[in-house]
Amino acid sequence: MKALTTWILATTLATIGVGAGFYMYTNTIIVDSGDNQLIFNYYKTPAVMPELSFVDGKNRELSLESFHGKVILLNIWATWCVPCREEMPALDRLQAMLEGANFEVVALSIDRGQIDIIEDFYEELELSSLAIYHDSTGGAPYKLNVRGIPATLLINREGKELGRVVGPAEWDSPEIVKEIQSHLPPN
Repeated sequence: MKALTTWILATTLATIGVGAGFYMYTNTIIVDSGDNQLIFNYYKTPAVMPELSFVDGKNRELSLESFHGKVILLNIWATWCVPCREEMPALDRLQAMLEGANFEVVALSIDRGQIDIIEDFYEELELSSLAIYHDSTGGAPYKLNVRGIPATLLINREGKELGRVVGPAEWDSPEIVKEIQSHLPPN
């Protein structure tokens, strides 16, 4: 009897969890670019972002508010994360493509320690378009309710989250660029 009660409770909680997920997200967009399939989970209404502070490559204090007025692709990553390492060149190319279009890739490293780890990583991968952003506390995933990295959040010009992707992507593929551009203001 105890096993049956436990099973019923677990099934009920799982159903509530799945229902909450469907309630929170209204639209799941699958962007298929051949070998790479990206699943964007969009909110029914843009979500308010928590306070998030970090530093740039020159150790200046910033927050998401520092980018108000721009569409942001906030990527949470770390140098030790193999999938993160694989997608960083595509994020660098995406930033180069959309630079100046009221758009910014904010690649936020959650590496513990000094910023020189990230600088060495950028040099090794020859990343030249992405700026360095660092959360040395590693607290960003908790504040953003991110359960794994890489995780990427699309944030509108008002600073609200439109949706997110968990896992790596070919961010510079034509299909994904087109999806991101659909959220940018007309030139």
